[in-house]
Amino acid sequence: MTSKHICVYCAASDICDKKFLDAGRQLGEALALMNVTVVYGGAQFGVMGAVADGALNAKGKVIGWIPKFMKSEILHPGITEVHEVETMHMRKHGMMMGSDALIALPGGTGTLEELMEAITWKRLDLIHMPIFIVNLDGFYDPLLNLFENMFKERFISRDLEKHWVVVNTVDEIIEKLKLII
Repeated sequence: MTSKHICVYCAASDICDKKFLDAGRQLGEALALMNVTVVYGGAQFGVMGAVADGALNAKGKVIGWIPKFMKSEILHPGITEVHEVETMHMRKHGMMMGSDALIALPGGTGTLEELMEAITWKRLDLIHMPIFIVNLDGFYDPLLNLFENMFKERFISRDLEKHWVVVNTVDEIIEKLKLII
């Protein structure tokens, strides 16, 4: 079996709650043990760094996509492969198009923006991979409530929900991934 590539959207924040860092590390390790290559934003800090460290500690492969202007300050020194690009848009495009599935861990504005773009692209039939939202300790409840309001106010149709899967734990995402890889 050839290795699958799974893109993980998450934050580079080092000051978030430890439970998010632990979840990132757990996910990276679990993906590596499943022979999955982690594709992510290339950072050595925060949840991003934890995902990469978890995968690398389990002898997995990690591909980082990073814009040149960020490379010197945040690039993880131990990742398997680096794609250095000119813009954030090129970074997001490369991460998404080089992956077989997308996972959004809790994160900040960048994570949210990446997730929304992926859902939009899937709705427009530009990508066809599964999108998983890890709602760890209810982190994404406000977003899911916003989606509900969008349905209620008829800005989006209920069938949009088929474009993502919400899970509550890293263990749950791993069980779902075992069914598709």
